[in-house]
Amino acid sequence: MLDVGDDVRAEIGDEEADRLLAGENAPGSYDCTSCRTPGDTEQERTSTVLFIGDETAVLAFAHATCLPSQIVQVSEEQLQGAVRSITGEDGTGLAGYPGPGPGPGEAAPDQAVLGVTSGLVLIEGELRPALVVEPTGAIARPGTEPGGDSFLQLLVEQGFSPVASLDGVPPVLHGWSVLLAAGQLHAVLQPGTGGGAPVAWWQAHHPLQVTDAWRAAANKLQTVLLFAAPVGSIGRQHREDLMRDALDKAAAHGRLVAATMPLAGT
Repeated sequence: MLDVGDDVRAEIGDEEADRLLAGENAPGSYDCTSCRTPGDTEQERTSTVLFIGDETAVLAFAHATCLPSQIVQVSEEQLQGAVRSITGEDGTGLAGYPGPGPGPGEAAPDQAVLGVTSGLVLIEGELRPALVVEPTGAIARPGTEPGGDSFLQLLVEQGFSPVASLDGVPPVLHGWSVLLAAGQLHAVLQPGTGGGAPVAWWQAHHPLQVTDAWRAAANKLQTVLLFAAPVGSIGRQHREDLMRDALDKAAAHGRLVAATMPLAGT
């Protein structure tokens, strides 16, 4: 009852895909890479999910009700973190494959550490599910001397809109989405290069819990607002009223960008 998507088949090859479908390399029982609960390829429909890093790739398994079969491109650091999260100590349910390496003269880019907080924000009379992204340090433009902070400018170049106030809903950023699976936050996805599969702009090392109210609002509206601010602008606010105050202040000082993104998953 295994599903191997066309993009996954193209990456691992027909021979390996056929062996999986025949049960030769299927794990039997596994821990779902999405919801982390047990699954069984002989008892329920199961998706193959191929995580591709800079140098390696890892095939994981998920309940078909949690995730479709797909390729998720992540950094090597994120992939190793995902491997530790998925495998635990025994490595059950994983198969390793060689992945694409950096091109000639290229090095794997440094990965910024992004803090993500979820909360409900009242805009235009409705509580809307939001994610607030704030790096733990300044982010310099690749290829420039360290010390500057180009985080907001880099996001504007990718289509995010500067926010002067939270009076209106930010524009939709097409091609981006927020991945929610089994009620947990997994990733923010951006378009792949050349029209390829979406890649993870941010991915949780461990799926993040969201409140029932946040998930209900996201499922109702089928969109999520994403706000981003430079380091030191918002802070980790554990109450939604304090988060709203911090967002208002960041917007008033020109230190906030935002976008509306479709919800992927449930």
